[in-house]
Amino acid sequence: MSAPTLFDPERPAATTAAGPSRPAPFVIALPAGLKQINSNHRINRHDRARLTKKIRESAFEAVSECPALMDALAAAKPGPLFQRAHILGIVHPGSDRRADPANLYPSFKAAVDGLVDAGLFEDDDHTRVLGPDMRLGRVVKRGQLVLVVRGLEPDEDPLGYQAVGR
Repeated sequence: MSAPTLFDPERPAATTAAGPSRPAPFVIALPAGLKQINSNHRINRHDRARLTKKIRESAFEAVSECPALMDALAAAKPGPLFQRAHILGIVHPGSDRRADPANLYPSFKAAVDGLVDAGLFEDDDHTRVLGPDMRLGRVVKRGQLVLVVRGLEPDEDPLGYQAVGR
């Protein structure tokens, strides 16, 4: 039996929040077993750069292997697919051990950069991308990162942060 999680990967929050009139979000799964970068681990800068490049390329490849995304990108040309989007990042750990998804932020950052390379966004700055919000998913053999990308309207605030003020 796997450890309980606060997030059910079979029904992502982004899908539920999208509602019936909104298009479904795109689910981009990186390959299982891809080595991840943990912010708590101190690694050589050359090794870190190599891992960052591999994750970035894997995200780019995952987009190119998704026919629905490729069709959407072709329809959006010459511009990016999304002007604004929310990204939900799901960490599927390789075991039932305790996990802290936020420690994998460097891996998610590299993956989001791969989405920019693929043309989903013009850039991944705060005006275009909300997230990635990192959550723990179910156990997957060898571990896996999954990104759920949902387009946002220009003034849409899907998480309710406008109440906090700027």
